[in-house]
Parts: sequence; structure tokens; C-alpha cells
Amino acid sequence: MAARESPPGIQIKVNSKGGGGSGSGNTVHPVEEMDRPQGVSAPPPAVYGEIKHSKKWVTWLIPCFVVANIAMFVITMYVNNCPKNSVSCVARFLGRFSFQPFKENPLLGPSSVTLQKMGALDVSKVVDKHQGWRLITCNWLHGGVFHILANMLSLLVIGIRLEQEFGFIRVGLLYIISGFGGSLLSALFIQSNISVGASGALFGLLGSMLSELITNWTIYTNKIAAFFTLVVIIAINLAVGILPHVDNFAHIGGFISGFLLGFVFLIRPQFGWVEQRYALSGYSALSRRKFMTYQCILWIVSLVLVIVG
Repeated sequence: MAARESPPGIQIKVNSKGGGGSGSGNTVHPVEEMDRPQGVSAPPPAVYGEIKHSKKWVTWLIPCFVVANIAMFVITMYVNNCPKNSVSCVARFLGRFSFQPFKENPLLGPSSVTLQKMGALDVSKVVDKHQGWRLITCNWLHGGVFHILANMLSLLVIGIRLEQEFGFIRVGLLYIISGFGGSLLSALFIQSNISVGASGALFGLLGSMLSELITNWTIYTNKIAAFFTLVVIIAINLAVGILPHVDNFAHIGGFISGFLLGFVFLIRPQFGWVEQRYALSGYSALSRRKFMTYQCILWIVSLVLVIVG
């Protein structure tokens, strides 16, 4: 067969559904064979079919999350009805959708009473009245126009990339569980004020990006630069949490949750295993492990910490 007469440098064609990315070509050349002891014959070269190594998922869940957050904000403003409940309002021409006075809410949003009514995190109600559902609902509420704009833009930038790479199930679980983790830490340390916002879930996605880079370290190029860039972005965002009226405990709780879950949900198989999987029947290939030992260790340790936490 012509395939058996191919030279050792046989090429593997990689089909990327999303097109060729920056810094990656469409042809991958196998690593040269290691020196083999004298008298040991080389195995026949493996012939590979088309490898779909870079499957891109269709993004729909993150846009739905954005729409849901915006819808909840509109409903909250409708319930707020500033002209009926306040003497002065900002943008009064909007009718019942007008905002509370700047002195009360500088973010252009509803009153704290309305946010409590809609499901904001209030520790006294969670503990004394057993309203544990507030640990979830607070992640879908926002304090004002500026608040929701900043969070939704960040969600689109971070979330769409992750959903394209890992699919809606894993990214959806990351978002929900990280938001819950942020609410838990916030409830432990901030017990006198209410808390709202998707920031905990967003920091969970940021944390998962960092752990994904670490656990899949061997398959990336330019990883050192990517690692330090990501660390700087995370540090800047955490530093913003020092400002007044910002719930940094929700940020930290969400980040820790997402960082640990990233090791569990976002682990990738080694490329050598993918080569082996797509080798055509009748040809042999070197046996490759699907995951590296350190990936398995990080997976187990992170899963245990998440459950215990």
C-alpha cells in the first residue's frame, strides 16, 4: 500500500472547526523516534485519520445568562417604582423605571429595600428565617446600571471563550457553583449589609482559566507569558474590591471555588493520546496515557477540597 511506503515524517492533518488560531498551523509533525537498542525492530509507522483536536462549541448559554441578568434588573426597577416610593428620582421621565437618588444609590439603581424583596443576600434572613435560596438569587441581581454593565461585559469576554472551548455544561456548572461559593464566603464575613451581583461567578470563571492553564500546562505554547498576564488581570480585579461598597469576600470566594473546579472540569487529554485515538485500524502507535500524573493528582485534591469546603 502507498501508505506503508510513506516516510517516517508522515504529517497529521488537524481539522479545527473554528479555523486556524494565532500561533497554530494546520499541520502537526510527530516527534522524531527515540534511539532504540540494537536488534529491536521499529514498529510499523502509524497512519492517522483526520484529527478533530480543536472542536469549538456553539456559544449560547453565556448570552442567555446575560439576557437573564438584564431581565432581572428590568424587573427589579419595575418593582422599585421610584416615583411612588421616593420624593426625588434620577431620570424621572422613565416613570417607574427611574432610579433612586444618587445619595441613596450612586450606581443608578433601585433601593436596598427593593433588592431585599427581590432576593438579595441578607445573612439575618438566611440564618433566622431559613431563606437559603438567597445564596443563589443574589447572583442574578445588580445594584445599578454601572454595576450590571461592568459585570455583563466581563461575562461576555470571559465566558464566551470558555464556552467555546469546553461547552455549556461545564461552564454553566462553573458559573453557578462559583457564584454560590462567593455568596457563602460573603455571608461568613459580611453580616450587616446586603450583597448582590454576579461578581463571585465571574471571578470563578477567572479562577478556572488560571487552573485550566496550570493543569493543561504541557499542551500550551507561550504559557509563561499567558500565566503572568492572567495573574496580573486577577490581581487588578481583586484590588478593585478594596474600594468602598464592593463585596470582595464574594470575589475571593468565587475565585477559590472556580480555581478548584477548573482542575476538575477543564482537564484536557494529552495530544499524544489524541494521536493514538485517531490512528487508523491495522496500524500500531506508541501507547500514550490520556492524562499526566500531575493532572490526576490535581483533579483528586481539588475535588476533595471542593467537597470539604
